[in-house]
Amino acid sequence: MNLTKREPHKWDPFKELEDMSQRLNRLFGRPLTRGDAGHDSMTTIDWAPSVDISETDSDYIIKAEIPDVKKEDVKITVEDGQLTIQGERKQEKEEKGKRYHRIERSYGSFMRSFDVPDNVDEARARADFKEGMLTLTLPKSEKAKPRALEVKIS
Repeated sequence: MNLTKREPHKWDPFKELEDMSQRLNRLFGRPLTRGDAGHDSMTTIDWAPSVDISETDSDYIIKAEIPDVKKEDVKITVEDGQLTIQGERKQEKEEKGKRYHRIERSYGSFMRSFDVPDNVDEARARADFKEGMLTLTLPKSEKAKPRALEVKIS
C-alpha cells in the first residue's frame, strides 16, 4: 500500500458556487465578467472564444479561435498583470431571398482575460491573426529563462 501525505484541503462553499456558476454560464454561452476598472458590477458578454495555452522555454503561447472576426474588431491589452482579448463577431445582415433555418454560431461581443505570470516581458508581447486563429506570444523575461550554472568545488 502506498500512502502519501497530502495537505488538508479547506472547503470554501463560496468558491465552489462561483466555479459552478462559471461552468453553467460557459455551458449556456453567457459568461460573466467583471466590469471595467474592477467595479463590482457584473456584465454579460455574448460568447467566449476557445483558447489553448502552452509554454516553451522562452515563451507562453495563447491561441484563440475567433473565426469570422476581422482583426480590426479585436483589441488586446496587458495591464496590471492581466491579458485581455476582446472584440466582436458581427452577424451577417439579412439578405433578400435568403432564409436561415438554423443559426448555431454565437455573435456579438466577446472577452477573455488571463493572469500573466510575473516572468513575462509584456513589452515584447506580439500577436498574429491568420485564418480565424489569434496567436499571442508572451516572451519570458531574460532573468526567468532557465540556465545551468556550474558550481566550483573547493
